[in-house]
Amino acid sequence: MTTLTWIVGAAIAGGLLSVLTAAVFAFKVRASWVPMLVSFAIGALLGAAFLEVLPEAIIGSGDATMTTTTVLAGILGFFVLEKLVLWRHCHIESCEGHEPHGHGHDGSRSGLMILVGDTFHNFVDGVLIAAAFMEDPRLGLVMAVAIVAHEIPQEVGDFLILLHSGYTKARAFLYNLLSSLATLVGGLLAWFALSTAQGAIPHLLALAAASMIYVAVADLIPGLHKRPELHATLQQVLLIGAGIATIVLTHHLVEGYGPS
Repeated sequence: MTTLTWIVGAAIAGGLLSVLTAAVFAFKVRASWVPMLVSFAIGALLGAAFLEVLPEAIIGSGDATMTTTTVLAGILGFFVLEKLVLWRHCHIESCEGHEPHGHGHDGSRSGLMILVGDTFHNFVDGVLIAAAFMEDPRLGLVMAVAIVAHEIPQEVGDFLILLHSGYTKARAFLYNLLSSLATLVGGLLAWFALSTAQGAIPHLLALAAASMIYVAVADLIPGLHKRPELHATLQQVLLIGAGIATIVLTHHLVEGYGPS
């Protein structure tokens, strides 16, 4: 398959898989399971960032200092964007800035903010998927796995907030599904833009690593500290390890059987 086909397929499959899986958890499965998904997502994000994306960015740019500087600037930039409520991630039912406000005007406003933020987030994910596939289709597959891993707990949180905001299950599912299409839009726009600007790909990969590190360290890990008991900590460590192992396993699988 062509690189564009892989980008389109990964963007569509990633968005649909995230929304469908999140809907099952939000509608059918106990919310207490969400923290386990979060722990797994942390491992997948950090594994993909440090073992796959960042090394590829350094190799592609040929300048480790420039690449790590871009990562540092990216982390700071994502912090500023999050402060401006333009980049929001919510992975559990109650999180700072996303407290449910109940039904009515305030609830609808909260739900609208969730949808706007999620659409922007999905668009950026599409751009990062395209950049990874254009660097190496195998890297693109690993990137897609990591993105799906952290999208699922985020989407579960979004579903729960939309339901608390007064949306019906059908509307919450439909709006989240439409929001996921932004991943495809971002991937297509990035494909056309980067086709004539190949030199920008290592910079985008560095920003992808920055976003993964920021989400894992600043957005997800603090939530795990709410359960300091020993058995919860051991469970979290094991699931983080499982997330990292999934990235390593995915790397070996796509090396052997993935696109060339």
